[in-house]
Amino acid sequence: MGGLSHYLERAGLPTAGISLVRRQTEHIKPPRALAVDFELGRPFGAPNEPVFQRRVLEALLALFEAPEGPVLADFPDPPPGPPADLEGWSCPVNLAVGEQDLDDDEGRFKALAQEIELLRPWYDMAVSARGRTTYGISGLEPADIARFMADFIKDQNTPSPRPGIGVGQLLKWATDDLKAYYFEAAMARPGASSDVILADWLWGETVCGRLFLELCEICAASEDAMVKRLGDRSLVPHIQAHRRA
Repeated sequence: MGGLSHYLERAGLPTAGISLVRRQTEHIKPPRALAVDFELGRPFGAPNEPVFQRRVLEALLALFEAPEGPVLADFPDPPPGPPADLEGWSCPVNLAVGEQDLDDDEGRFKALAQEIELLRPWYDMAVSARGRTTYGISGLEPADIARFMADFIKDQNTPSPRPGIGVGQLLKWATDDLKAYYFEAAMARPGASSDVILADWLWGETVCGRLFLELCEICAASEDAMVKRLGDRSLVPHIQAHRRA
């Protein structure tokens, strides 16, 4: 969008955008941008916080008052944290790894496949209640994603299980699908939860999160541009970057 804004401005249409990755915006230099320290996919911060979201929008619109650009301003505050009554949230399923060794090649697959199956009834419940799911872009079943991830961690020459789709692109879609699967399953628990709590659960308490972190380091060291981009920018959200080795 930052690049597109240059074309829109040349056509006489003033633009302003929200930047979730400041480094990239510094390189593109759009006419006006507001850098926010929020999760990817949440340009206005936490959901269900209309007062805070209005502040973000007002700060964005204020950029039009600048006499000249490019302008890159920083929004000063992080999004609101979870309400106090959510601090005791816990996943409805005991995701104990059992006897599987996550440092063992086959153990990774078995542990992740086990965790996926434990969450399946809750995922199905979520889909039934909402009537929709964001899972499915990869075209792979969850167990097939587990196999693909485990094989790739073991051997980076593992081919794509979908002909015509590159490994880097499929890894991106597959990891996005697993995130959707886990978050939707967790949100099926009665009562409210917050995006912060759910993210901490995924990245700090699950086999999936641990293997994502391992996969991220492998991807970041890859010579394949698409795979490397996944490790550098999109697999681990910046607010969970402290968990990386």
